[in-house]
Amino acid sequence: MNKKFDNLKNKLRDFFSRISISEKMIFVKHLSIMIKSGMPILDSLWLLQKQAKSKVMQRIIKELIVDVDNGQFLSMSLEKHHSVFGNFFINIIRVGEASGTLSENLNYLHEELKKNYELRKKVKSAMAYPAILLIAVFGISALLMFSIFPKILPIFATFKMDLPITTRILITVANFSLIYGIHMFIGLIFLGFILFVLLQLRPVRLFFHKLLLKTPFLGAISLHINMTAFARTMSSLLKSGIKIVDALLITADTMPNFVYRKQLQNMAETIRGGDPMSKYLVKNSKFFPSIFSQMVEVGENTGHLDENLIYLAEFYEAEVDEMFKNLSTIIEPLLLLFMGAIVGFVALAIITPIYGLSQSLKIK
Repeated sequence: MNKKFDNLKNKLRDFFSRISISEKMIFVKHLSIMIKSGMPILDSLWLLQKQAKSKVMQRIIKELIVDVDNGQFLSMSLEKHHSVFGNFFINIIRVGEASGTLSENLNYLHEELKKNYELRKKVKSAMAYPAILLIAVFGISALLMFSIFPKILPIFATFKMDLPITTRILITVANFSLIYGIHMFIGLIFLGFILFVLLQLRPVRLFFHKLLLKTPFLGAISLHINMTAFARTMSSLLKSGIKIVDALLITADTMPNFVYRKQLQNMAETIRGGDPMSKYLVKNSKFFPSIFSQMVEVGENTGHLDENLIYLAEFYEAEVDEMFKNLSTIIEPLLLLFMGAIVGFVALAIITPIYGLSQSLKIK
């Protein structure tokens, strides 16, 4: 009973603990070098614990040391931290231990983590400038609403003239923001929290991912990202000697989109029944482009499926890069136009009544 409670406690603790990809990369790379140099795995883990920067990593390595010292395989100990490392990470190490190629598999795992890290970095860098522009838009709007407008707009109330529609709209929006601004801010935070909680539920996330795939342009980006992840992970697992059905099930757990997770699980069942992978891909061409299914079919017929999957991974990764460049090119001018429209509207709302007042004074 105590053991079950401890396992549950560890799982909950790991769920709220996160280790960055860079930390995992350092861990596997250094462990690979140490084992290759002839250092015993236990001594390697002791040294890695001293080198680890984050407390989460130090704690996990400490638990790995205890398990390995008690005679467990490293992969079995890592299984206790499944939510942190995932199926792909653990299975590559398990295969390395079983085949006596742990050092090589750790080095290979490092390369795969590095490619994953670089893909994420490209996605973040592509969206960085549009995100800064969007923050600038909201920042300027907040500055105008809560700092400048409260000083300027009361002056218009003293004007003995009909105010233009733009000024009346601006006054209404400004007054509403001043009165209900805090409530709106709290409401947005609460809404964000509710959405975050809902997206942790599998049916809601599945619905959201289906919707994402149907969204113009974003759906194409999501498809290409998932094709990249599918091809790269599958090629790595097949090259490591894992059977195709097991490789598909492991890959399914690593897929970013839950729709593709379900597709890969269904594919594994189809292959278990004796059908080739390419047959399932052709039947579900809505989720898998024709070039993907054709290259897989060629790989199956020639016995070079893992190599063809590597080619597909590189092909779709290049496509993702190009798509994000195009997305940035589209979003940046739109955000600049949006910012310009806000500034133009505010300027018009403020200048028009002042100009009207000056004209009426000239007539008098």
